[in-house]
Amino acid sequence: MQRVPLTPNGYKKLQEELERLLKVDRPKNIQAIAEARAHGDLSENAEYHAAREQQSFIEGRIQELKAKIAMAQVIDPATIKQTSAAFGATVKVLDVEADVEYIFNLVGPEEANVKLGKISISSPVGRALIGKDVGDSVTIKAPARTIEYEILEISFE
Repeated sequence: MQRVPLTPNGYKKLQEELERLLKVDRPKNIQAIAEARAHGDLSENAEYHAAREQQSFIEGRIQELKAKIAMAQVIDPATIKQTSAAFGATVKVLDVEADVEYIFNLVGPEEANVKLGKISISSPVGRALIGKDVGDSVTIKAPARTIEYEILEISFE
């Protein structure tokens, strides 16, 4: 089994979600199933079927989170002592053509969220940035256009 890199914050979020599912959502769902059963005929009971469907989702998510936590390799970016872009780095880049600056946080696939600037190290942008230093330029071929970024700053926080 291959270990999946996670930041301490990403690992904590997975644990918090698992705890919420186990201690809050699952008991609420069990109660909802019991209440729906009390209403009688289960074959035509929409509340019962909805609660059972929710139960299936909750149990699936619990198993998924347990697997992710078991395979996690927590890496604290603050302990990394290097100057080139790597997992956990916060990279400030300049889109050369558009003259716009972006800040990317290089994280594992489980934590990636483009809207928050968290880019997976296995994404095309992440792969292009890994191992590069301040002042380097990288070219990424995207479906819409070819993007050229100049690396302005790299930090590990």
